[in-house]
Amino acid sequence: MLVIPAIDLLEGQAVRLVEGDRAQATVYSNEPWTLATQFVHAGAKRVHVVDLDGAFAGKPVQLPLLRRLLGAAREAGEVELQVGGGIRDAAAVQALIEAGVDKVVVGTLAIREPKLVAQLCSDHPGRIVVAIDARDGMVSIEGWRETSSMPATELGLQAAEWGAAALLFTDVSRDGLQVGSAVESTAALQAAVDRAHPANMIDVIASGGVGSLEHLDALAAAGVRAVICGRALYERSFTLKEALARC
Repeated sequence: MLVIPAIDLLEGQAVRLVEGDRAQATVYSNEPWTLATQFVHAGAKRVHVVDLDGAFAGKPVQLPLLRRLLGAAREAGEVELQVGGGIRDAAAVQALIEAGVDKVVVGTLAIREPKLVAQLCSDHPGRIVVAIDARDGMVSIEGWRETSSMPATELGLQAAEWGAAALLFTDVSRDGLQVGSAVESTAALQAAVDRAHPANMIDVIASGGVGSLEHLDALAAAGVRAVICGRALYERSFTLKEALARC
């Protein structure tokens, strides 16, 4: 199972939120690029970066910081950068790709403009990750402030049909709480996608709630192939090296 450390950017700092609530932000570093370097040195093959200011504003707003972070990570070693937050049009996707981002995460856009996201998947094969942020099985959008009428599984199957590079599945109610991932729903989504597209091998990336190595064990045992770790690493519940060794 691929373990992907996360860096969430808010006002130039690396933070973690609780259930996506900006008012519940804990600051972990004033130098996010240093965190990226540390993760690469620890063995990370991919780092997940979220522009939280962009997610709330509806457009990327931290491109200079992202470029600095990208440069530091690449100097440290071979690594993929996966970036999301406030990506609401094709121009934002293009700007991130031109900045050197390997994979671009789109969420709200997949609900608002599915035809555009399908085209983006076609134009940028292997580079568009569709985020499925779910609350009670329904997709949350606009920085998790709204709940759509789209079931999470339906969006996942659509995104797989479009040719998405991966699906990023977050149980919003668990994010930042370290209470364990939504193992059953994540594994169910992976199984549904595998059944519908057996030749494509589209990974569902688990996100939200990981707080212990045992939580990683549960995801791996359920057939989940990738997971994002955030607060657990910052709170030193386990180290990235320990997680990589376990998975």
